[in-house]
Amino acid sequence: MFTVYILFSKQLNTFYCGYTGTSIAKRLQQHLYDHKGFTSKAKDWEIIYSKIEINKTDAIKLEKKIKKRGIKRFLNDIASR
Repeated sequence: MFTVYILFSKQLNTFYCGYTGTSIAKRLQQHLYDHKGFTSKAKDWEIIYSKIEINKTDAIKLEKKIKKRGIKRFLNDIASR
């Protein structure tokens, strides 16, 4: 099982979208403390959205859909349902 997630940083006032095959809590800890990529710029990331997908292919498709639509627009779309 894979989880697609969206993080938000108040410090950077920005969103980050990704997916993981590990626990979402463990992945968040990696972003906060053990990461060299984009999310290493802040240490206040919060999970604001997550969805479990059965397989990796579906998780990748959803992540790409979110990024293509734009994270803010995607969140507005699901909030207005």
